[in-house]
Amino acid sequence: MGEKAEHYSNLMRKYFKEAEDFVAKGDYVQASEKLWGAAAEVVKVVAAKRGVKLRTHGDLWEFVAKLRTELKDPELSRLFLQANYLHQNFYEGVLPPEAVRDGAEAVKEFIDKLEKLI
Repeated sequence: MGEKAEHYSNLMRKYFKEAEDFVAKGDYVQASEKLWGAAAEVVKVVAAKRGVKLRTHGDLWEFVAKLRTELKDPELSRLFLQANYLHQNFYEGVLPPEAVRDGAEAVKEFIDKLEKLI
């Protein structure tokens, strides 16, 4: 794995672990942002492995859309959308705990799907 990809992979694992810890503590707002971070970082890992630089949220979405088409997996968009709602929850703090826990499962599934490309 290249240096950039490895860096993003380490961040992804760190953020997901921190999210699990925040969920266990009942801090769903912080968990939400860490889950978003984990989802964004796994996208960056795949992109880095392909020599693609992603700088904005729009870049992330465009790359996920390309992966969705490449893999013929519409679930990628749905799962990434759930991660995006978690990102929004960091600022709004409106999602109930069950929604954040469901979001954590979606992010885990998203990571599992993309890790197959690494």
